[in-house]
Amino acid sequence: MQHKGGYTIESIELRALAIREHIITMLEEAGSGHSAGPLGLADIYAALYFHVLKHDPQKPDWSERDRLILSCGHTVPVRYAAMAEAGYFPRKELLTLRKFGTRLQGHPHNLDLPGMETSSGPLGQGLSQAIGFATAALMDGEKWHTYCILSDGEHQEGQIWEALMYAGSRNLHNLTVFIDRNNIQIDGPTESIMPLEPLADKYRAFNWHVIEIDGHNIQQIIDACNEAKAITEHPTCILAHTIPGKGVSYMEYDFRWHGTPPGLQNLPGSPEKDEQVKIALHDLRTLKGKIRGEHE
Repeated sequence: MQHKGGYTIESIELRALAIREHIITMLEEAGSGHSAGPLGLADIYAALYFHVLKHDPQKPDWSERDRLILSCGHTVPVRYAAMAEAGYFPRKELLTLRKFGTRLQGHPHNLDLPGMETSSGPLGQGLSQAIGFATAALMDGEKWHTYCILSDGEHQEGQIWEALMYAGSRNLHNLTVFIDRNNIQIDGPTESIMPLEPLADKYRAFNWHVIEIDGHNIQQIIDACNEAKAITEHPTCILAHTIPGKGVSYMEYDFRWHGTPPGLQNLPGSPEKDEQVKIALHDLRTLKGKIRGEHE
């Protein structure tokens, strides 16, 4: 059973890089899908699956497991990759992403894949689902925790704010939300399209406990989750500042890679499409060597 402990910070960092490599090869094989968000979330998913979550890949319906709800369904390649690394299904199945008949749809379908708690696609609905799980746990006296992954862009959906108000008013202390604050959406920077700031203060105004972290620092991710579980009067928002396209030099900070896979098209200022996958994997493997060197 995989739960807190048993993995070093270095090993989790290396798992995050393996997840990123999977994302690149999955998207290349599929010829469609989202790059920037999944790459940016890899450290959070690595920390969750290899340290934070109470879960068992051999018993994905284990009643005492923590629940992880993915609201921004288009980022699901990162979750598939993390689940494969954790042993939920063979890594080779990742190459079936977005193909007909696959369990790994472009947006997750919970009836197809054990360990996937909910289906998602329409943005803004995951927090409401997570509130349902957290409320049920409190009603039943259960000790498991509910986590929800939200994108920053989906905060433009009104349902998010209704859910925030409800969770804060009910003091759902067994609910922790991660916001992937990468500052982009498909059409450009979030602050140019529909400004969200001051986002942390808005959550606090809705009676949430807020923690701001570097979403690529494994220790900060783990510490924030520990702090969240110690809060007994409020739901917790972990506002994770991330880099879209993290680890791939030509994708970082570039909103054009939000919904574009490598190898599909030439984008001004980026490598030729025939070189994109090769360069992305080279970047990630170079980072792997750097991490190993730092811990020697």
